Amino acid sequence: MVCTRADDVRFDCPRSPSTQVLRMAWGDGGRVTAMDHHAAAGWPTTVMTPFFMLKGADSALYDPFAIQGADHWYTVGAQRVRALRNDLAERTFRPGYLRSVGSGWINWSVESFMDEAALAAGVDPVEFRLRLLDGAGRNAGSSPRSVGGARRQAAVLARVAQKAGWGKPTPKDVGLGIATTFGQERAMPTWLACAARVRVDRSNGHVAVEKLTMVVDAGTIIHPDSAEAQVEGALLWGLGMALHEGSEFINGQPKDTNMDSYRLLRMADVPEVEIEFLPSTEAPVGLGEPATTAVAPAIGNAIFAACGTRLRHLPIRPSAVLEALAHA
Repeated sequence: MVCTRADDVRFDCPRSPSTQVLRMAWGDGGRVTAMDHHAAAGWPTTVMTPFFMLKGADSALYDPFAIQGADHWYTVGAQRVRALRNDLAERTFRPGYLRSVGSGWINWSVESFMDEAALAAGVDPVEFRLRLLDGAGRNAGSSPRSVGGARRQAAVLARVAQKAGWGKPTPKDVGLGIATTFGQERAMPTWLACAARVRVDRSNGHVAVEKLTMVVDAGTIIHPDSAEAQVEGALLWGLGMALHEGSEFINGQPKDTNMDSYRLLRMADVPEVEIEFLPSTEAPVGLGEPATTAVAPAIGNAIFAACGTRLRHLPIRPSAVLEALAHA
């Protein structure tokens, strides 16, 4: 078996604060045989809503909201997920909840990692994911909310790739990236996939998102206009968190103390957006947050496609892009 090096697949999200390490192993014929995912983050549930704490395989309590998304629908053989409590972060300041289910920083690492794993295996990133979304074993889904399992996730992925023109040539410094996820918990998944088309300015590191395409399977859609509005709002929130939002502490004090210095998504930053819902008669599921989680990894993967640099930290600021380009 071949295993990726841990230092090749480390992801950080200062807003959580979260640090993750992922590994994957391959067997004969390039078959994925194992996956390992370690995620350290502050656990707000321990203080705010302790009744939501769950027991892990080792019977120890853990915060599900700090690790959701690592229990993905890819068939990867032997799978281990470790949720680690960042007690240093909790002693420094109390962690809170960040909008997005399944959790945004977890999906950022999983879907960025899937692109890296595909590259290591020499397989197209979309094809690599489709092979793993085979609906085998525990990923087959069950009634009432996850009927069809991973095959429904494969369907939104295949459709968004088609809509976005996956595989077609792009101009210099323009790239197309894709990410997919299941939004809510496994018991109530909202299958979705996002394609991001970005342009990277090598002179200043600016990333311009030209278009975001999203395909969603949320079961039966009760009110199409409301559903589209929910997805659009969550998608744009994800865009803001991917490229702009985030602060830091300097000498123990917050750098930003008002909204005039905290960078949010602005109207001029909004790209072309295209959203499609796959027809379904299955049980309806949530739409308020799931779209948030696929945007950042789609953008990160698009940046790599545009200029060959891999970003593993959020938010993706121009300075980080310039530094990555300098070491490419």
